Amino acid sequence: MTYEIILRLGIFLLIFLLLLGLEYAFPRRSRVQKRFGRWITNGSLSLINTLGLRLVNLMIPFAATVAAYDASVNGVGLFNYFSIHLWIEIFVSIIILDFVIWFQHWVTHKIPFLWSFHRVHHADRDMDVTTAVRFHPFEIFLSMLIKIGAVYVLGPAVFAVILFEIILNATAIFNHANLAIPKSIDKVLRLLLVTPDMHRIHHSRERKEHDTNFGFALSVWDRIFKTYKNDPIGGQSEMKVGLDWQDDHPAKLTWTLFLPFKE
Repeated sequence: MTYEIILRLGIFLLIFLLLLGLEYAFPRRSRVQKRFGRWITNGSLSLINTLGLRLVNLMIPFAATVAAYDASVNGVGLFNYFSIHLWIEIFVSIIILDFVIWFQHWVTHKIPFLWSFHRVHHADRDMDVTTAVRFHPFEIFLSMLIKIGAVYVLGPAVFAVILFEIILNATAIFNHANLAIPKSIDKVLRLLLVTPDMHRIHHSRERKEHDTNFGFALSVWDRIFKTYKNDPIGGQSEMKVGLDWQDDHPAKLTWTLFLPFKE
């Protein structure tokens, strides 16, 4: 598991720094707030979430990859009852787990209690690679529990779970980046993946826009379930990101952590 942590962290940092440089060189939108305050808050949330999950993992062996190993050893989950080619199992596992994340995301917008925590992510008034790690610790913990449950139901290979986590992290960084991608390329990428322009619509202040484009990795689920939106009403440059009632407080860590408990 130590190698898994090093591998995931290394890939995460590589993609994060690459996209950070690209969005600096080719920004899609002008910033509303200064980088420093936002980055400190978003980075602090990521650190709190990472340390929190590691602490939980010490107390209960419920990391997603550990769950996959445990399911394999004990013969738990659908894939442990059927003999199929490993790469088919990996492919199907990634598809199903991505749908689980899509459905979880959709639910957080529909249940007020869950939305109160998820809106911490939406409160960011700018979008860039750091927005991808801006989540309340409770939501991160809940997300991990949901992934663990899905892993025990499926019983996928450990490698499938590791690969899925890498893909999920990489695509989340990518689709939150403030990156200008030529429209012709964006159009092709959207056939399979969630692009920055596509996901940015989900962060619009307009409720009818931020209740669309729930995907993190694959774009197909929004098309299948009729939650796909191609363009924002006012265009990408004029669209306002964040929540319609907020001010500069989202750049403050304490305010952000206590946001779910505010009216």
